[in-house]
Amino acid sequence: MWRTIWVFSALILAILILLRLSRMAYLGHLLRIEWLLAGVAALFLILGMALTRSGKKPAPTLGPDIRKKEQLGLSNRELEVLTAVCQGMSNREIGEALFISESTVKTHVSNLLAKLDVKRRTQLVGKARALNLIASPF
Repeated sequence: MWRTIWVFSALILAILILLRLSRMAYLGHLLRIEWLLAGVAALFLILGMALTRSGKKPAPTLGPDIRKKEQLGLSNRELEVLTAVCQGMSNREIGEALFISESTVKTHVSNLLAKLDVKRRTQLVGKARALNLIASPF
């Protein structure tokens, strides 16, 4: 956090100094406007490259967290049903998509509600996303 504050403070200070120097150089006819704009562009290019290089973040996980799935004791079929629930599908649509009966879907949803310790499907979706059990849509 403090590093970010210092970087942006230095950036603002550099911009203010550059503006002051460019104003003096332009008004004193020591510098043409094209060179001034090229200098500003070069400065921002160098600052942008420096900031992106130093701020590397770990790559986000693309799939579900397998360890969390095993900890909760979820089967592969329950994970498929959970994914379908998170996509907003009804029990009938889930049954048709996974080629299982609607009552089997209800059983899987009930098991998911119990294993994730929630009471409603909306809470199930929120908890599944928080635990990284499903792939994030973003």
